[in-house]
Amino acid sequence: MKKSIATLSLLSAVLAAPVFAQEGSSPVAGVQKLDHVFLIMMENHGYSQIITNPNAPFINGLANSANLATNYFAVGHPSLTNYLEVVGGSNFGVQSDNASDWHNTTTCSSNLSTGVANTDVPSSSNICPISGTGKDAATPAVDYVNEVSPGQTALNNLDGVLSIPQASNISGKSIADQLVMAGKSWKSYQESIPTTGVDNVNYSDGLFSNLTDFTTILPAQNPALNNGQIVSLYAAKHNPFVYFQNIQQGQNPALSLSNTTSFDGGNGLFADLSSGNVPAFSFIVPNQCNDQHGRGNAGPFCNYDPITDGSQAGLNPALIQLGDVAVEKLVTAIKSSPVWNQGHNAIVVLWDENDYSNAPNVNQVAMIVDTSYGPQGVKSNNFYTHFSLLKTLEGGFGLPCLNHACDSTVNVISDLFGAGTPVKSNQKNHGNDRY
Repeated sequence: MKKSIATLSLLSAVLAAPVFAQEGSSPVAGVQKLDHVFLIMMENHGYSQIITNPNAPFINGLANSANLATNYFAVGHPSLTNYLEVVGGSNFGVQSDNASDWHNTTTCSSNLSTGVANTDVPSSSNICPISGTGKDAATPAVDYVNEVSPGQTALNNLDGVLSIPQASNISGKSIADQLVMAGKSWKSYQESIPTTGVDNVNYSDGLFSNLTDFTTILPAQNPALNNGQIVSLYAAKHNPFVYFQNIQQGQNPALSLSNTTSFDGGNGLFADLSSGNVPAFSFIVPNQCNDQHGRGNAGPFCNYDPITDGSQAGLNPALIQLGDVAVEKLVTAIKSSPVWNQGHNAIVVLWDENDYSNAPNVNQVAMIVDTSYGPQGVKSNNFYTHFSLLKTLEGGFGLPCLNHACDSTVNVISDLFGAGTPVKSNQKNHGNDRY
C-alpha cells in the first residue's frame, strides 16, 4: 500500500518487448527440477534499505550465505499489482490495491475483458474477479499519475527506462491453475487470517475483520468506529489468488479459497512443515507488521517508516527487526522440516516493491534464493524481474510459461537456482542484456 511521499520528475523511455499470448512452452533450458518452493513475500523496501541494514542481521546473513540477486526489479506499484505479476505473469488490468468485488459474475466485467485498468487515479471501484482472456494494463517506465501522491511528480515503475506494453490475449489464470493441471499442490499461507476463512475478507487482525458485526458484541459497539480500529494484519491485497474468479467459486476443491490457510492451526504452515506434508508451492505471507509493511494503528514497533526517501536512515528500525525475526522463524522452520532434504527444494525471500521513494530512485528490490542443493554464496548482477521469477518456477515445476513470463526478453534465473549460467534472450535492451 502506498504511503505519502515526494519525488522528482524523470523522463521516461519506452521499450516495446515481444509478448506471447497466454501460455507458451515450458522454460526448461537451464532450469533445475524443483520439488518444493517456499516463497516468502516481504513488503515495501528497496534493495539498499535491506541489504547491509544492521537491523536485519539474519536476512543479511542469509543473503551472504545463500544466493542474492543484486539487479532484481519489481514491476510497478502498488502491492497487489506486483503480487499478481509474481503468481500470474500479468497485472490483469489491476493497478490498485482495491478489494475484490467478491463473487460478482453478473454486474461487473473483468478488466481483461474491458481492457480498462482498475486504478487509484482515476479512482476505480472494487475489482471484478479475474477471469477469461483479454488485455492487461501497460506498465510505463515512469508513473506520473496513478500512484503519485500530493507533492509528487513521478515514480519509477522498474528502472526508470524499461516499460511493459499492454498485451492482448492475456490468460486470467495463475501458477495455481498450472500446478493443479499438472497434478501438483499449492497453498497460500497467510498470517493473521480470521478463523472463519478468507471468503469476502478484505482485512483482519486474526479475529475481527471487515465482516465483523460489532452490534452483536455486548454492550453494542459502534461498527464504524470499531472497523476503523481493526489493525489490518491480514490484507487480501497480499493474497493474490483470492482475486481469481475460479478460486472464489471453488468448483474445483484444489482451486478454492480453502487453499489459503494460516500460519498456525492443524492445517497451517508450521503444522505442515512439522509433518512434512507441504505442497509443491508454498506462498508465504507474514502479516503487515512482520512483513515490514507497517501499520499506522499497531503501536510504535509496527509504525510506518517515518521518512520515505529510499535510505536506511528514514526507516523504523523496529519494523525492520520485526521482519528479520519473522524471516528467521520461517526459514528455520522450513529447514527443520523433514521435507527440506528430500529432493530439490528452494526458499525464496522477496520484497514486492520499493518504498515509493523519489525518482531517480528505482524499483529495485532484494531477492534471496536458498536451495537444498547446488552452489551457495552466488551474487548475480543479471537483470531480473518478477516475471523472471515466475518463469523460473514454472520451468522448475515443468509448467508452461504464463503471460509476460513468456516474453522473449525474460531470463530464467538459473544462476541463483543452481543450474548454471543464466539463459539469455536473443534480444538486447538499449545496449545491455537487460533481460
